[in-house]
Amino acid sequence: MIAAEGQNRKPRGSDYTESVKYLALAAALMSTSVAHAALSIMPLRDIHAGMKGVGRTVFRGDKVEDFQVEILGVLPNTSPKESLILGRLSGGPLEHTGVMQGMSGSPVYIDGKLIGAVALAFPYAKDPIAGIRPIEEMLKVDSAPTAPAGGPTPSVASLFGKAVNAFFPKPAVPHEVAGFGDTRMVEVATPLALGGFTANTVEQFTPEIRKLGLEPRQGISAGGAPQDVMGDPSKLRPGSMISVELMSGDMSVGADGTLTCIDGNKIYAFGHRFLDVGPADLPFTRSEVLALLANVNTSFKISSSHELMGIISQDRETAIAGSLGKRAALIPVDIDVVQDTRKVQTYHMKMVNDRYLSPILFQMAVFSAIDATERAQGVSTIVVRGAIQFANRKDDVQLRNIYASDGGSATMVSNATAIPLAYLMQAGFDALKVDKISLRLESSDSRKELTIGQVSLSRKEVRPGDTLELMTQLEGENGVELTRSLKYTIPPGTAPGTIYFTVADGAQTGLAELKQVINETPHSPEQSISTVRRLRPSDKAYVRVWRAEPAYEVAGEELPDPPPSLALVLGSTQNVSQNRNSKITELVIDAGDMMVTGSRTVQVEVKE
Repeated sequence: MIAAEGQNRKPRGSDYTESVKYLALAAALMSTSVAHAALSIMPLRDIHAGMKGVGRTVFRGDKVEDFQVEILGVLPNTSPKESLILGRLSGGPLEHTGVMQGMSGSPVYIDGKLIGAVALAFPYAKDPIAGIRPIEEMLKVDSAPTAPAGGPTPSVASLFGKAVNAFFPKPAVPHEVAGFGDTRMVEVATPLALGGFTANTVEQFTPEIRKLGLEPRQGISAGGAPQDVMGDPSKLRPGSMISVELMSGDMSVGADGTLTCIDGNKIYAFGHRFLDVGPADLPFTRSEVLALLANVNTSFKISSSHELMGIISQDRETAIAGSLGKRAALIPVDIDVVQDTRKVQTYHMKMVNDRYLSPILFQMAVFSAIDATERAQGVSTIVVRGAIQFANRKDDVQLRNIYASDGGSATMVSNATAIPLAYLMQAGFDALKVDKISLRLESSDSRKELTIGQVSLSRKEVRPGDTLELMTQLEGENGVELTRSLKYTIPPGTAPGTIYFTVADGAQTGLAELKQVINETPHSPEQSISTVRRLRPSDKAYVRVWRAEPAYEVAGEELPDPPPSLALVLGSTQNVSQNRNSKITELVIDAGDMMVTGSRTVQVEVKE
């Protein structure tokens, strides 16, 4: 009803259309809720060997078909407080294909009551024998927390020190529940459809993807590029094929599985973990099966994703669960690739907003964008310009750097670009919720690199107030030599002793400062951003002026050469790191659009 003046008057135009769509969706959800309100299940204690059942899955298109299940027995305590039902499957193509990837979550019924979902199998098995996850264990995911734990958890060491591996919460592998060697029973691998990525990208990231229990597929699946419209939930039924979408657009990533049951507005699927990330906000779509491909190891379904259906809000050990009719909060990602001043490609994607998944997805996208343009071998230089924007802050984090190499530029650039995103997202602050990422990659077929050569000072001894000149020689290919000079005045009141001048590239300068906070946990969004900004771009040389005196790092800021009484207090305080040298100041040498590498140190003696 429209409670306004002209109550009987219908809204016109787009407003009326939107109202009709909303009412239709609400009606569909209500009808689905009524249809599945009475979820009839059979408890594990009532299941025994010899019972006959029926399973449901999709073998072709979106038609849910039956297959037969013979209960072989119950395997108790296969995991802590968890058991499995062992069943022999038959009917349809199963005698030829065996248990297939994509069947995870296929519901099994006895006397019309749901007992669980197909979830595990034996690799290389000749017979279609499956482990069936009891439905009682799947429904327990409702009692799990629905929001991530608050507060920051990672230290700088856990993120910047592990490169790609830092993006994953733990090295997950397919869960083994029984047997050993080739006789083990493992979770049916979840097929991961990759669209829009280069073959080299898939090959590069496959080992890490498989550690998560996923099986990447490229070029044989249309998954991962869903229609950006909310679908009719009445098209879903137990046994329907769904795809969990991690990225969509010009590059896409989607994981296929089967819907186990619908209980009101809630859905349960897979019968095992997806990525085991716990609370989640992942979109899922309705999918259709294009074909089945029998395989000696594990057969799989080739599928195509369609319209959005809702979100997955729980990703736990025994199931994934979510809700119909809701939209996930996604991060827009835009990547422009420019080659020799000519724009050659633009990519637009949306990816899930997840502290662990987003960095690796972003890294894959950057790698593929470069790999599609650059040669696998040969010299190249890539200039990176971009920004990470936050939903709750006005200050962006700028991404700016330059990379020159004889090959492998895609790996170098994608690693270095994704690490700041991983650190900021895994810091765990609501104020650092990423809203958008934009990137511009400018490439050229030349090696624009300068090496720090000879460094010298105009004087060997100085007094406070004196000015000296620092001369740095930068050397490049084809005999290129550039000389840069800087003048530095010794501060009045400087104590006698040695002052060092270290001229280094951006990577070494940034790491030298990060060592000072390597074991600290960020305590505020500002500190997290400050840490990321310590990563210097490589188109400059940085002159660190320092003394061999103790300094302390307090809340991300350096406190050089404190008085002895304060140093005693700081030395006994937790989360305060002590450094063996104290920075006086930092000077910058501009190298233009060239990458600078190397490091040199010279010294001067300060006299009274």
